Amino acid sequence: MNINPPDDNTEKDLIHLVKYNPAWPQLAEAEIQILRNQLPYSWIVDFQHVGSTAIPGIAAKPIIDIYIGVTSLSLAEQNAIKPIEALGYQFWDQRPEHPKLFFVKGMPPFGEGRTHHVHIVEYKSDYWTATILFRDYLRNHPEEVICYEQLKCRLMAEHRYDREAYTNGKNDYVANVLRKAGFAKDVRR
Repeated sequence: MNINPPDDNTEKDLIHLVKYNPAWPQLAEAEIQILRNQLPYSWIVDFQHVGSTAIPGIAAKPIIDIYIGVTSLSLAEQNAIKPIEALGYQFWDQRPEHPKLFFVKGMPPFGEGRTHHVHIVEYKSDYWTATILFRDYLRNHPEEVICYEQLKCRLMAEHRYDREAYTNGKNDYVANVLRKAGFAKDVRR
């Protein structure tokens, strides 16, 4: 089922951060295994747990983000949407500016609250590389985790009902961290 974000569920889909949950990596691995079993395609290269739930110690929205790296976004679009929807995800058919397929599990009115996001992107693309590099940089630099958490808390207070503004508010910080990590291209999240 292709969806557009519902306008009347803002209250149920608000941004909230919770204390880091040490079970998040195991929950991500369990969901990755389910996705691997559902998507036995040779054009899938890698699965990665990304986002704040993949960074130990940081407060996060309690949503597991999973990246699926593929050799061809076109093949993924032709073959992966229905199998992922069969797992309870909704395909978000409003294309963001960067090339990816995006799926949400649990988003109201289809569930009580988001639990997982699946992003399908081309493996080793700038978008893939930047996301993995950002995650790994924060994993290895605890001082950045503190700064990032403070920014996220401020943005949550300012944009509790506006996910787009919350995400866009992190762009400059993410770009700065990526520059520190040696990635100079501009990749918006």
